[in-house]
Amino acid sequence: MQNTEHLALYRKYRPKSFSEVLGQDHIVSVLQSSVKTNKVSHAYLFVGSRGTGKTSVARILAEEIGISLNDLYEIDAASNRGIDDIKELRDGTRVLPFDSKYKIYIIDEVHMLSKDAWGALLKTLEEPPKHVIFILATTEFHKVPETIISRCQVFTFRKASEVVSKKMILDIAEKEGFILDSSTAELIAILGDGSFRDALGTLQKVLNFSVDLKGKKIKKINREDVEKITGAPKTILVNGIISAIANKNLEEGILTIKKAVEENLDMKLYFKLIIQKFRMAVILKYAPKLEKEMIGDISLEDIEFLKNLVSKDKEGILRSGALSVLLEAYADIDNAFISELPLELALVKIIIKE
Repeated sequence: MQNTEHLALYRKYRPKSFSEVLGQDHIVSVLQSSVKTNKVSHAYLFVGSRGTGKTSVARILAEEIGISLNDLYEIDAASNRGIDDIKELRDGTRVLPFDSKYKIYIIDEVHMLSKDAWGALLKTLEEPPKHVIFILATTEFHKVPETIISRCQVFTFRKASEVVSKKMILDIAEKEGFILDSSTAELIAILGDGSFRDALGTLQKVLNFSVDLKGKKIKKINREDVEKITGAPKTILVNGIISAIANKNLEEGILTIKKAVEENLDMKLYFKLIIQKFRMAVILKYAPKLEKEMIGDISLEDIEFLKNLVSKDKEGILRSGALSVLLEAYADIDNAFISELPLELALVKIIIKE
């Protein structure tokens, strides 16, 4: 039995069965049904961003079908992308399985194949041996030829939602003997940016480096610990922007952004955290009864901070119109050659109403 003590968290907690797969119910239910009814396809194409479980589901499908390790082949197309590699694979498909009904070929990052390699693979997909199943996985669907797509059953994996990712983080942290509050887990989920694997990588970094001044492990981890270890935007810098908007103080807002730039923060993440907290301010303003639902998602200090701003907001600047401006600006951030410019322009639009 493999010793899991020193494994990376994403490997240690990799799903081993369909019931353990997170956030992909729309795919799991179809695959489970196809296995039960013995209607397994000879070619699948798993599409989705990194860390969403494509390879894990491929391995689970192979196990559910009853494929032994002798008949399971995993190929990384990034390093086996040429026509000779695919011809060798094609020759191998002609050989019967060792001790299973099928041989399964999982080809990861399949979009990396060369043009000639695609042609060679297509010939096999057009007339696949009855004992062979292909599972192709890609993060870049647009690079897969239509001729390949048309011969596969396509499944699109969803990015990890913050709700599902947050629950996973809390569960795994507890299993590892650590205590995280809801707000801390949510920040780690946001840092994962839709990838279960990246979220667990961040969690592992936080668990590994959470020590006190004497070098002793800290078992109870708070949001400030995560901010310090990961370099995530500090709460004070996020609150500074919300405060600047509520007080209609453009200078305060620009200076806060300048501090964020000086700290070399990821501007997209910074912007995301601002929108998340501004949304909570709007909810507190128009649906104050939902305050109890927020406890845990943000600290009690932050709730009091937002309530104080809302109580002083006589002009109604903390409302959905301003939130819409922030969302529009966030959508532009990837195209901005000055990363902080969309946020600065959003502040001008909200505060000066240009």
